[in-house]
Amino acid sequence: MTAIRIETARSWGELQELLFSASWNQALERFRSPGAFRGLSDADYTLETTLIRLGGPYQQLERHLLRNFMKYAHRDVVERDSFWHWLSVAQHHGLPTRLLDWTHSPFVAMHFATANTSKSDRDGVIWCINYERCHTLLPTTIRQSLENEGANTFTTELLAKAVPSLEQLDQLSEEPFLLFFEPPSMDDRIVNQFALFSVMSNASLGLDSWIGRHPELCRKIIIPAGLKWEIRDKLDQCNVTERVLFPGLDGLTRWLYRHYSPKQR
Repeated sequence: MTAIRIETARSWGELQELLFSASWNQALERFRSPGAFRGLSDADYTLETTLIRLGGPYQQLERHLLRNFMKYAHRDVVERDSFWHWLSVAQHHGLPTRLLDWTHSPFVAMHFATANTSKSDRDGVIWCINYERCHTLLPTTIRQSLENEGANTFTTELLAKAVPSLEQLDQLSEEPFLLFFEPPSMDDRIVNQFALFSVMSNASLGLDSWIGRHPELCRKIIIPAGLKWEIRDKLDQCNVTERVLFPGLDGLTRWLYRHYSPKQR
């Protein structure tokens, strides 16, 4: 059985090489990465959704959470005809869902792997999944909708046409599958983070279970604890900070708090 590829970055330069190593697109003769990236401050963290972390009978609670969110948030949200738009808004504002946050940007992933200075003594990690190859494994009907569009990832509008609800998503295949979609540009945070969401066809399954079936589509890049501060300082110099990724006063104060905190040893 194929094992997941685990690589360790020993320097800032080596981390760049690892993150961009699969970005060359021969057909386009351009550097266009097919990777979705997710940075975590602790390499031992699992890829569990907030819905799974809710605990209890979360599979049954999913529809109640979403129904009530849509009911009570209606006055504050510009409603679209797409259920996937609502799900994106819910995830964006912290509702427990089966979605996971990813980014197209390796630098944004690096930020999330290093921003939590209380975890500076722990190895961080950046997960990479080839979403283009992932989408070749989708059930025929939904895969064809993506191919007919000539796209390599879904939008909420495209998903709404192909599979209008989570119930229909669950019924498409007995074999669990994973897809990625880009949320609508609801605010500057979504735009600046180059956001991407993943969704499993089964709410009870964490992404780790899917990776166990398809390890060849994934990479796990370890950032040693001793390298974190150098990466963090260089990201700040590149203006990849909370002030940019979380526009507004909250992001500003988070950036200033971290920037002026003494180095943890």
